[in-house]
Amino acid sequence: MRESNNIPEVFGSMVFNEAAMEQYVAAEAVAAWRQCLEQDQPLTLEVANEIAAGMKQWALEHGATHFTHWFQPLNGVTAEKHDSFISPVPGGKITMEFSGKELVRGEPDASSFPSGGLRATFEARGYSAWDPTSFAFIKDGSLCIPTVFCSYGGDALDKKTPLLRSMEAVSREAVRILRLFGDEQTHRVTPQVGAEQEYFLIDKALYEKREDLKFCGRTLFGAKPPKGQELDDHYFGAIRPRVAAYMQDLDRELWKLGVLSKTKHNEVAPSQHEMAPIYCDCNAANDQNQLTMEVMKKVADRHGLVCLLHEKPFAGVNGSGKHNNWSLGTDTGKNLFSPGKTPSQNAQFLLFLAAFVAGVDEYQELLRSTVAFAGNDHRLGAQEAPPAVISIFLGTELEDIIDSIVSEQDYTEKTGRRPTYEYAMIEGVNDTNPEMQALCDFCEGTLCHVNLIQLNDIEGSPLKPSPIHKVEDLQRRLESRGIETTIRNSRGNDIDAACGQLKQRFKVQKNA
Repeated sequence: MRESNNIPEVFGSMVFNEAAMEQYVAAEAVAAWRQCLEQDQPLTLEVANEIAAGMKQWALEHGATHFTHWFQPLNGVTAEKHDSFISPVPGGKITMEFSGKELVRGEPDASSFPSGGLRATFEARGYSAWDPTSFAFIKDGSLCIPTVFCSYGGDALDKKTPLLRSMEAVSREAVRILRLFGDEQTHRVTPQVGAEQEYFLIDKALYEKREDLKFCGRTLFGAKPPKGQELDDHYFGAIRPRVAAYMQDLDRELWKLGVLSKTKHNEVAPSQHEMAPIYCDCNAANDQNQLTMEVMKKVADRHGLVCLLHEKPFAGVNGSGKHNNWSLGTDTGKNLFSPGKTPSQNAQFLLFLAAFVAGVDEYQELLRSTVAFAGNDHRLGAQEAPPAVISIFLGTELEDIIDSIVSEQDYTEKTGRRPTYEYAMIEGVNDTNPEMQALCDFCEGTLCHVNLIQLNDIEGSPLKPSPIHKVEDLQRRLESRGIETTIRNSRGNDIDAACGQLKQRFKVQKNA
């Protein structure tokens, strides 16, 4: 059967997401699941059984025969133990069963997984527990249930458990700070990540001839590449047909799994490429990146290629990074790292920024240890990669704001700069009393300059410029509050005038 070419239909088709849950699970159980997530409480067995029944039906309809608790132990790869849905019934027949108990918890043998010396081998019982914040999905004919992996005594044996605990700690402290600013609506703050994935593609036949690549993931011998080839025709260059076919296939497979694969392009080094997703919640983003790396390799094999994910597979050219675009978002839809229109006066933003900088400074050893391993250290300091030094670049304006706070100087006095607002006045839209009052309230008490411009009168447009008396009225209101204001001449009816419009300013004389 031919697959659909409708991307919205394809996206998430192999994921038991919220939409699928609403279709296969009773509304009361879905509501209870949402409540458990919001209040950070465990599911009751009754609710788990209802979700498991719906999940099983969905999985069977999508061709799954087995289920597995899918987790990330400390050995750097994902782990799976597959069990079929079959269960015997009298008469030598079978039925397909999957209960809430099997959904929520498993009891694998943890003796073969690294544990940091937490227990002796004979005490190696481990528990895998469903992480309901990350959706189940189908991979290779098995229903994969994202889970945490803990020891008998509750010690983390995986990478997801510390992540979930840290996300909860961040949320708790962030909400506490928001309460100090009078925010009573936010109940949860979630770290959000978009993890870019760089990779190399090489021909499988050539790969098979390189023992160093096969055993170590990177070159250990051979001639160095010619100099100066990195930026000649590759970075953002036209994608070759064979690679384009691979990328198209990769996108489709990732979309099925709910991965928001957005951008694809050639990277700097020859045969190097990148896939960049749209950001999502940190926990889901990490699970999806594990899937992404696995899918990249499988799809490459179908195309007679090998996907190299080593940080520095080839000496002398750029290595592959995994840039993380990170932020904090509230359950009310706010970005806590958004500076707003006036960063220097946005106390909430500045506090979160300062907390971030202080956290990086205080816990730099911990941050460094998370990426300090042989492959990445081999990449750092070579070609495009910075050295193994943690630094923060805020940008010129933010640095000036921080410096003004540290030096206890007014931002405008220290920098000699002030914000300027361009206010295009539209009749009946933003020249009413409430709109003008809002502008005055917004600007009052700040060192800013307001430029008032009548909207260009364009033939056929329903929007018309405000009459000059309204513009002058707004100017008087602003200046009465101590806000310097200029009325600019609207001269955009011809292209020559429009190009120089912002240079042609004059002040309208006040009415006697």
